[in-house]
Amino acid sequence: MLQLSSAGKRFGQKLLFEDANWLITPDERTGLVGGNGTGKSTLLKILAGIETLDYGQLTRVKGMTLGYLPQDGLALRGKTVFAECLSVFDHLHALEREAEDLTHTLSSVDPKSKEYMAAAERYSDIADQLHVHDIYTLDAQVGAVLGGLGFTKEDWERKTEEFSGGWQMRIALAKLLLQKPSLLLLDEPTNHLDLESRNWLENYLHDYPNAYILISHDRYFLDVTVNKTIELWNKRMHVYHGNYEKYVQQKEERRTTLIAAYKNQRDRIDALEAFINRFRYQATKAKQVQSRIKELEKIERIEIPEEEATIHFTIPQPPASGRNVLEVSGLKKIYPMPPVDGKPAGEKLVFEGLDFTIERGERIALVGANGAGKSTLIRLLSRQEAPTAGTIREGHNVLTDFFAQDQYKVLDPAAVMLDDIAAAAPKVPVVELRSLLGCFMFSGDDVFKKLGVLSGGERNRYAMAKMLVSPSNFLLLDEPTNHLDLRAKDVLLDAIRNFTGTVLFVSHDRYFIDGLATRVFEVEDRRLHIYPGNYEDYLWRKQGGPEKTAASLATSLKPAASSSSPHASNSVILSEAPEGAQSKDLEGAAVAETLNSVQPQIPIKRLNPIKLKQLEDRLHHAEQEIPRLEEAIAVTEARLGNFVSAEQSQKDAAELEQLRTQRTTLLAQWEELSLTLEEQQLA
Repeated sequence: MLQLSSAGKRFGQKLLFEDANWLITPDERTGLVGGNGTGKSTLLKILAGIETLDYGQLTRVKGMTLGYLPQDGLALRGKTVFAECLSVFDHLHALEREAEDLTHTLSSVDPKSKEYMAAAERYSDIADQLHVHDIYTLDAQVGAVLGGLGFTKEDWERKTEEFSGGWQMRIALAKLLLQKPSLLLLDEPTNHLDLESRNWLENYLHDYPNAYILISHDRYFLDVTVNKTIELWNKRMHVYHGNYEKYVQQKEERRTTLIAAYKNQRDRIDALEAFINRFRYQATKAKQVQSRIKELEKIERIEIPEEEATIHFTIPQPPASGRNVLEVSGLKKIYPMPPVDGKPAGEKLVFEGLDFTIERGERIALVGANGAGKSTLIRLLSRQEAPTAGTIREGHNVLTDFFAQDQYKVLDPAAVMLDDIAAAAPKVPVVELRSLLGCFMFSGDDVFKKLGVLSGGERNRYAMAKMLVSPSNFLLLDEPTNHLDLRAKDVLLDAIRNFTGTVLFVSHDRYFIDGLATRVFEVEDRRLHIYPGNYEDYLWRKQGGPEKTAASLATSLKPAASSSSPHASNSVILSEAPEGAQSKDLEGAAVAETLNSVQPQIPIKRLNPIKLKQLEDRLHHAEQEIPRLEEAIAVTEARLGNFVSAEQSQKDAAELEQLRTQRTTLLAQWEELSLTLEEQQLA
């Protein structure tokens, strides 16, 4: 569909990339990655036709359609949300009106005339187009996309200008997804989405019929949506096949191979130069010296580009608090609704009856649908707001620090960045402070800027860096990963992992939550539901958890009621068929028997008695081992539910994951062995 040939782009005096070659195919599902300032967003704008190349050529296939979503800056006005999204189908509605006019023409002109034939042909073409685009389900398509992106039905009839910038970007994303262009270009599409909306978008892109290229700082999102990764690094474009996880592995392998080749080449160059220097002035060796000089000149030198230094910043550890950091009892919050037409509109209950305790060292992820009350709860715990009812009691020596989504508002706009952060951490060396600021995308002379000239996102990044150098022992973080790239997220994640205090955080980054959380608090239906473990454990329990696993295991190991086989206890009973379905089952069995009688049967190879005995022993071992693993899983889950320390919780979570993996593998082996032994009984 689209091709870059020897492409290059400059930004002022800075070369972003050069000699880039990329053939974009109709099945493209690519993640664009690279450090801050390498030109990812610029490249996406070039593909969208918004910016031009300084070198090379961009070729586009005629008839292809493009859809581009920038990081921010879009504003929509004048229509309701539903009407704005429905407007992407205006061309179809125009065709529908044209089809209506053609029906009048066909009913009024002579069927033998040329006008009738032309109208009939045009009507047929329009009918085909309307059928392909499923004209009668357009409202349902709009409703499905808006619902997936977090808009309630009440929001559909609100004017677009009533929504904030983040929600405006959601509307723009909804329009693009409904248009289904040939190539979808998304620059940080998850920036303004909550976890539920991100999960929906992942599934939508999985089934998307056309090509897409996206930039994202969400590792998990990249892992599940792309099958190719292109990195802008060292002013070049590097292609890796696979998702983000495979890209990281392949990049390390490439660098290892490159370093090995570089060392071999250096050894050869050193050997050639040593020979030349030793025998340069000996006439008997002149021919050999000249030969080696020519070989040396022909060698194409391998260069090892400098890697971005990996920063491991250690948070200064705060004074220890008491074991119980926070005790909450009967917490309730009600907001008065704004008046409508001058009349009181009542009250909105956010949540009520919240009871929980937070202990020292815990790292708690606060999750829930957009508008469920996560930010409200974290503001109550930080004393930014007062509860309607209930009590919040802090433990002994608890020092609380709150990071809000708009934390930049409390910064001094006249302060110079480096001076301000140095004043907050006088014992930390300036070199280390500058390295930390570099991780949060402030390099060079940026550190000498006044905070007032920074954008809102930049000031929020700085506020997070400032919090890390002088933390309290209880951190309340509302969306700390917003505006951070992958490198800065890694620094933040490592720093909080090594933090000895207590953390409660709201985040929409799956990778960040999985790497940090020891418990998950879910705000749903005005209540708080508490789950031990990280986000994967939370999802597992939401989808059925131990009850579903136990039921599945009991069903798998259920013995058959009547069977003459000595191994009847190993039969897999999938379900108990209801009485009304028996005739269908018998009919299906009769059809299967007929097909088997027609198709040639593959003979079952009989095993020798020794091999058969080995299989029976393995089956017996599996039947004994599965209940033992189930018991170990139950014990580990119970231990994970009783918080002792963050380190112990992480250890228990890793052990639980290992036990579950062993159980899954053993169940698969058990099923395979059971089927094999049943076949041997029939052979």
